[in-house]
Amino acid sequence: MREYISTSPEETEQLGTALAAELRPGMVVAFFGDMGSGKTVFTRGLAKGLQCTEHVSSPTFALVHEYGGEPPLVHFDMYRISTWDELDSTGFYDYIDQGCVLAVEWSENIENALPEDAVHVEFFRGETDTDRIIQVTGATIHEDFGSRLHGETR
Repeated sequence: MREYISTSPEETEQLGTALAAELRPGMVVAFFGDMGSGKTVFTRGLAKGLQCTEHVSSPTFALVHEYGGEPPLVHFDMYRISTWDELDSTGFYDYIDQGCVLAVEWSENIENALPEDAVHVEFFRGETDTDRIIQVTGATIHEDFGSRLHGETR
């Protein structure tokens, strides 16, 4: 696991952009964290890194947003998903089979359904309103974020 400290939404987005370079078709990025902790901001970075041109927003009411890109990015909100049938109805497994990258908010709700090779990204609030502690497991981000956004292996 690597831990990163972000002091702004822009830095959180940068971290998402850097992670996108490590993703392959069919991969799942599973987000864990409280509401407002930076999951959608991080997804904007993923979208940027995957060359998506569409506006990224929380899929809270739609459950799924497709953004295009290379490979295509599909953004899920699993907050209200509580059964296998509900998960299946989202198209979750179909998107994996189609070679999309899945960014999954509220992965806590479907943790038993996540692929073994899913990248786990956990978000925690830091000391200030904009500080975030972001822990990434299952992928290594190969970009230098300088002294403000740094990673430590734990």
